[in-house]
Amino acid sequence: MNQTDNNQTINTVDVSKMKSEVYKTAHDTLLKLSYDGSVQFRSLEQPKETDASVVVDPTKEFQTFLGIGAALTDASAETFYKLSKKNQDRFMEAYYSQEKGIGYSLARTIIHSCDFSSASYTYVDEGDKELKTFNIEHDKTFRLPFTKKAIEAAGGTLTMYASPWSPPAFMKTNNNMLHGGKLKPEFYQSWANYYAKFIKAYEKEGIPIWGLTVQNEPMAVQRWESCIYTAEEERDFVKNYLGPTLEKDGLGDKKIIVWDHNRDLLFQRANVILNDSEASKYVWGTGFHWYEDWKDGIPMFDAVKRVQEAYPDKNLIFTEGCNEKFDWDRINNEDPKLAERYGRSMIHDFNNGTVAWTDWNILLDETGGPNHVGNFCFSPVHGNTQTDELTFTDSYYYIGQFSKFVRPGAKRISSATSSNKLLSTAFTNTDGSIVIVVMNQSETELNFTLSIANNTANLNALPHSIQTIILKKA
Repeated sequence: MNQTDNNQTINTVDVSKMKSEVYKTAHDTLLKLSYDGSVQFRSLEQPKETDASVVVDPTKEFQTFLGIGAALTDASAETFYKLSKKNQDRFMEAYYSQEKGIGYSLARTIIHSCDFSSASYTYVDEGDKELKTFNIEHDKTFRLPFTKKAIEAAGGTLTMYASPWSPPAFMKTNNNMLHGGKLKPEFYQSWANYYAKFIKAYEKEGIPIWGLTVQNEPMAVQRWESCIYTAEEERDFVKNYLGPTLEKDGLGDKKIIVWDHNRDLLFQRANVILNDSEASKYVWGTGFHWYEDWKDGIPMFDAVKRVQEAYPDKNLIFTEGCNEKFDWDRINNEDPKLAERYGRSMIHDFNNGTVAWTDWNILLDETGGPNHVGNFCFSPVHGNTQTDELTFTDSYYYIGQFSKFVRPGAKRISSATSSNKLLSTAFTNTDGSIVIVVMNQSETELNFTLSIANNTANLNALPHSIQTIILKKA
């Protein structure tokens, strides 16, 4: 069936005859990804200018959805193994079961240490340019078995990509894994070989690596593991070393993601790298984070759209985001800003062409760690290693409003709202089901209409809430 035929078929679907379900999460209520009834459609009605409305058009299809998931860091793995077997099983089911949990299908892992490790480490002895001592024994204690459990809980398949925070100290201009510095030119080839060895070592352990990012946050001098690349340096490293090395080692199918930093410089980085045909041929897409928000309080969602418009043949992936400066009181008080940062970002990023979305640490302990430089942060789930309690925050449920119902292979479809208080996005899954996510970021309860094709329904959005409407063939 061609696209025109498919659109004509969709146009003839009467959503009033489809089975519908609504699931809601709302601040200061017991609604946590909870079933909240069905939708009753009637013949299409023209919304009034003063009404809040959401309009969805399934005939307008855009990017193909890859997945939603989180980073399986050392901190997450170490915390996991301090929990009881009962809570370990509960945790895995909650994240990876589509039926009983939120159905994560994507994961990020780290190439040796990052700030969310208990200490800095690499896979080679200091000074070993030839990588003769390369081994991943460190990861076999916690991270590898943790990752294998996640893959098993996800049904045996998890789209996994890897990111480095810093080359070994001897390869850098500052002779330190921390505090920025740059990769010395004489170690470009050795560092490219390091990626290939990592991929092969993990795959030998039964963990397929789908792709990798070139460098986590390549424009940030951090007090933890970090390394600086200008756009031109990253372009030339990919073009002359990383891309050719992966191809030579039989790893040419691995997806290379550039940038892996904030939205603010996303377009500039993509412009420099993707305008170079010799570099671009190795690049699957561009990754980005959300940490530029602190500059002016307004996330730069438009930068994502501009990259999608300029490079429609490449992909966009959100590679990291979390709420910083851990404070347990904000969890106890269910600060709505924590979860809404996820909902707002996911809706805007998907509407601007993003194909996949990755949270940062999938699990942290009661301190927002462990972290070897004191950079403690929030996670959607916290495990108290003293009391063996698991705390599922509203951020977990907000992410789940997407990941549980929008499945890999889905196509994003048109969705728009008539109120700045409401945000929406929508997808059609491969089974034909339509999924609409609507978020009310205001303190006011809102009634709104949902219109699809020739049908309209009345719905309600509680203050500081998010809901998912699923329409399935009867």
